[in-house]
Amino acid sequence: MSATSSGIRFDSVTVAYDGNVVLDTFDLTVEPGEVMALLGPSGSGKTTALRAVAGFVRPASGRVFLGDRDVTDLPPHRRGIGMVVQQYALFPHMRVEENVAFGLRARKVPRAEIRERVAEALDLTGMGAYARRHPRELSGGQQQRVAIARALAIRPGVLLLDEPLSALDAQLRSGMLAELARLHRELPDVSILYVTHDQVEALTLADRIAVMDKARLRACGTPRELYRSPADEFTASFVGGANLLPVTVTAGGVSFAGADVKVDTSSAAPGASAVLCVRPHLVGLGDGPNRLAGTLEEIQWRGSTHRLFVDVGGHRVMADLRELRDPPAHGDEVTLHFAPDDAVLLPAGVDHD
Repeated sequence: MSATSSGIRFDSVTVAYDGNVVLDTFDLTVEPGEVMALLGPSGSGKTTALRAVAGFVRPASGRVFLGDRDVTDLPPHRRGIGMVVQQYALFPHMRVEENVAFGLRARKVPRAEIRERVAEALDLTGMGAYARRHPRELSGGQQQRVAIARALAIRPGVLLLDEPLSALDAQLRSGMLAELARLHRELPDVSILYVTHDQVEALTLADRIAVMDKARLRACGTPRELYRSPADEFTASFVGGANLLPVTVTAGGVSFAGADVKVDTSSAAPGASAVLCVRPHLVGLGDGPNRLAGTLEEIQWRGSTHRLFVDVGGHRVMADLRELRDPPAHGDEVTLHFAPDDAVLLPAGVDHD
C-alpha cells in the first residue's frame, strides 16, 4: 500500500475555547514516516493538537503544515488524512467492507479501485476473512482493526490515532500494540501522530514522544532519551514512573536523608537544591553502592516482581525487584542501593507554566 510521504509541522499553534487556552504556542515537527506519540494527562492539549491537524478545530493563531502544504484553512476532507478514534465510529448497518469503502466512495474513487483498496486494507489489518460481517458480529479488537483499515484505505500520508486502544481490555491492547508496530513497519512512508495517556503504548510504538501538560509541550525526544535523561520532574514521573528524591548537592555527590550519595553532579553547584531521579527497577535490596537504610511500609506482589515502598528519612522510595522467594515483612528495617550511573540529577522547583 503506497502513500504520499508527508510529515506534520505545528508552527506556534494556539487553540482557545471561549477565551480558555487549550493549546499554547505549540511547536512540533513530525518527520515523514515517523511515529510521534503525544503523551500527557487529561486536559494537557494532546487531543486538541491532533484535532488541529485533522481540521476539526481552527487555531486562534499559528499554522499547521502537512509536508510543504499549509492546511490551516483547509476543511478536513481536503487534507488527505486517515483518523482512528477510541470508540471505532463504525456504521452499524454497514458490513465491514462497506465501512472500509466509505471514505473511498466519498472521494468518488472508481468502483473497481475501491474493491482493490478495500481488500488491500483488510488484508493489511488481518481482517480479510470478515469483510461480509457487521460490526456487531466482531470483538472490540476486530472492530478497531476495521477502523484502522478504513483509515488506511484512502492511502493517507498522515494517520491520526486518538487513544485507539483505550476501550480494549489489557490482553487485546497488548495484541493491538503488536499489530500497530507491524503496520508501521509495512507502511514506512506514513507519518503517525498517536495520542495516548498510556506510557507503555508510547514507549512501545513511538519513534519520539512529545510530553504535554497544561496546554504546553514539556519535552520531546526518543523514548530512551526521555526515560534515561528526563528534562524535569514532570517528564520523569510521567514517562515510566520514578523516585524523585529531594537532595542537596555536595562536593562529591549529593546528600539525601542524611546519607551521602555518589552521583554525577556536573550540572549543579555545591550547596544547590536538586531532585535525584532513580527508576524503581534500578533500585536493589541489600548491600551495594549508595546505600539507603529505611523501614518497609508496604510490599506489593505483581506476579513476576515485588514492589517495595520504603520510608527513608520520611521519604518514600520505591524498588521493583524480581519476585522474592523470602520477601521482607511490613515494618522490617531494610537497605536499598543503586549504582551512581543509574541516577539523574534534575533541577529543583522548575515551573514550566
